[in-house]
Amino acid sequence: MHRIEEGVCSVCGERLAVSGISATTASAAAQPACTTRDSRCGLCRRTEPLFARALAYGSYTGGLRDLIHLLKYERVRPAAKVLGRMLSEVVAELAESFGATPPVVVPVPLYSRKLHERGFNQSELVTRVALKLRPAGLELALKSGVLKRLRPTLSQTGLTREQRVENVRGAFSVVHPEEVRGRSVLIVDDVFTTGTTVSECARILLRSGATKVWVATVARTLKHEAVYAVSDENREMDGVKLGRAAHG
Repeated sequence: MHRIEEGVCSVCGERLAVSGISATTASAAAQPACTTRDSRCGLCRRTEPLFARALAYGSYTGGLRDLIHLLKYERVRPAAKVLGRMLSEVVAELAESFGATPPVVVPVPLYSRKLHERGFNQSELVTRVALKLRPAGLELALKSGVLKRLRPTLSQTGLTREQRVENVRGAFSVVHPEEVRGRSVLIVDDVFTTGTTVSECARILLRSGATKVWVATVARTLKHEAVYAVSDENREMDGVKLGRAAHG
């Protein structure tokens, strides 16, 4: 489980590609690695994202994906401590851009039925660990009740970009706009898959008076790697199998 390094979009964190190969390989062979930090992917050049920057610790594959599933689907809560340490590194890097006034921290909420079934919001659990490990002098306030998920959403698997946007449109509400009005916001989630969910959260937060939005996640899917955006039902089964294997 390693940090995502160079070769990704400086705004959304997606992998950059040059002539069919990753920008990580290209930059290592032909140019200084620092040049990719100011690079935008094609989508971010065509459509300005609603968030200032989205940053993830690692790729949603292998051991990191397994660890996230242990927490979410097998409910192995100690996994949140490991994931929280990873997230704290992401928050520390983003903090360089926060300015004098730190943002309000808002985890992406679960739908009430899912929250009842799982017993916790994994994004909030990991965020609480990360904030305990925040850099000295950085004061960040967790506001878990600012956003509310109004309805469940379908799996984004197989949907076009337009369908993904429609799927989450109206799925969230800002129930305490006074907490974000005139403030910047740090949205936190466990996984950044297509960016549609955090973009919708950013949209309604900005509409409610937030001045700027950042996004921090433990993992994200990347181009040229397997995308594990399966349905909730399949994820639940994956978690059960993984938990059994982990416990022998």
